[in-house]
This record gives sequence, C-alpha cells and structure tokens, in this order.
Amino acid sequence: MESKKKIYDILPPALYPKTILVIPAESADQLIHKVRSGNFSYPLIAKPDIGGKGRGVKKIYSEQELVEYIKRFPFEMLVQEFVPYDEEIGVFYYRYPDQSEGNISGIVGKHFLAVKGDGKSTIEVLLRKEKRFILQLPSLTELLGDQLHKVLAKGEEKLLVPYGNHARGALFVDNTHWIDEKFVESINAICKQIPGFYFGRLDIRYRSLEKLKEGKEFSLIEVNGAGSEPTHMYDPRNSIFKAWKEIIRHWIILWRISNGNHQRGVKYLSRKEGVQMFRQAREYDRVLERLA
Repeated sequence: MESKKKIYDILPPALYPKTILVIPAESADQLIHKVRSGNFSYPLIAKPDIGGKGRGVKKIYSEQELVEYIKRFPFEMLVQEFVPYDEEIGVFYYRYPDQSEGNISGIVGKHFLAVKGDGKSTIEVLLRKEKRFILQLPSLTELLGDQLHKVLAKGEEKLLVPYGNHARGALFVDNTHWIDEKFVESINAICKQIPGFYFGRLDIRYRSLEKLKEGKEFSLIEVNGAGSEPTHMYDPRNSIFKAWKEIIRHWIILWRISNGNHQRGVKYLSRKEGVQMFRQAREYDRVLERLA
C-alpha cells in the first residue's frame, strides 16, 4: 500500500502538481481554507491517497463539489492542481543499485475516453458502438447524467474521462519504440532526483514529446513503485503471451534489484508484515470499490 503523498514528499516540488493532503477529521471550512491558502484554482483533481485503477479520481469544478466529494471517503484524500497538458504516458524505469544510469523497459501512450459526433447520434449511442466503452456506461451515467442524451455535431469530439487509466476507459498503446538515447537521458535525470527509486512506472503529463525529451513542460502525475505494472502490455495489439512475457521479465528485474539492495543492507519484509500488508490492501480496496 503506497501513499501517494509520501511519494510526492520525496520528489522535488517542480516535478509534480501542487498537492495537499486532506484527513477525514477536517471540516468543510478547514478544507476550503487549505485550498484557498494554497492558491489553488479550479478545476482540481481529488483522489484517494492510497488507491489504484483510477478509482475515486475526479475532476472537481467548485468548492461545493469538492467538499461534497471529499466527505464521501473515510480515509485520507489528495487535492491536486489539474495539469493542463493534453498528452499522457506511462514510462517504466529501472536501475540496478550498482549502476549509475537506468533503463526504460516500456512506454505506454494513453488515449483518453472520448467520442466523435456524427451529427445524429447521442453520446450514449456513440458509446454503445464501441465495445471498449460499454463497461464504462454505469459510471458515465452517474457522472454525466442528461449529457448522455446530447447529440454531437459531425466531427465534434467530446472528452468524457480526462484520466489516463485503463480501468476508466483509456486506450493503452505500446509506444516502446519511442525509446532513444535522448529519452533515456531525460528520464534518468528525473528518476535520479527520487531517493531510493530503482523500479517503477512514471505517469507523466506533457506538452510534446520533444519538450519532454528536453526535460521541459511536463508533470509527474504519479510515481508507482514495486507494485506497478508494465502497462504497455495492455495494447490490444499485444497477445496474452506477450503480456505474460513482459510480466515475467519485470519480475526478474525486480528480483535482481531487490537482491542487490538487500546485499547493501536493505531488509526484506517479514512474512508476517507481508501478509498483514496484503490483508490491509484487500480490505481497503473493498471500501474504495464500494464508494468510488
């Protein structure tokens, strides 16, 4: 169970969106005061401090909406500035403890859930035409309400879910072919600013690939550690065998890094600690699934 806030706290502030932690005991007035004193402007992003699969993440447009949403959850939440860059990728990075430079093992491009109008179909009908979107209809119905009955003009595009998450309808595309020397140098420069980071996925919003390679105009939405997946394997063009191969490859890399760090004095979790962690994570997921 990884606290996003604890991870943000070890990052240089320039690398990630401005973020505050909200605890359940705080009143609505305290929450609003925190946001105002932090000079946040709407829209904002609200999300659980511990969570995954995009559950509980919501774009917030007003103070009233923020208070109502945060109070739904009985655990710590994050309020974060919305990063306006249109592009998002996940970059899987690893570095062996005895090496000064790291590697990129995969890049996933994220195409947000959106529809394009034909001048006669409602948004709901457009969604039903795409098999990948049908499973999103219950949550989109709750989110959009009557907007689902709107007819989009021919060629008009409507972004419905502004989050790059597979479970929230985003299409994952394997862009591993983007890896080149300049890209690796840029990601290395970012990751070496994160203490103790040897393995995981960076979820990055950015303006353009060229700027990202220069280390400019980007923001780390999240840094995921040992529990993260090589999500480039979810490209529909990849076979199940390719996915298994990627998982095994990354497990082997993780084992080598873990073993290397252990030889340098880093302790493993005990069996008892590991079992407790999995039980806590399972119970937390159940609550989050019910509320999100």
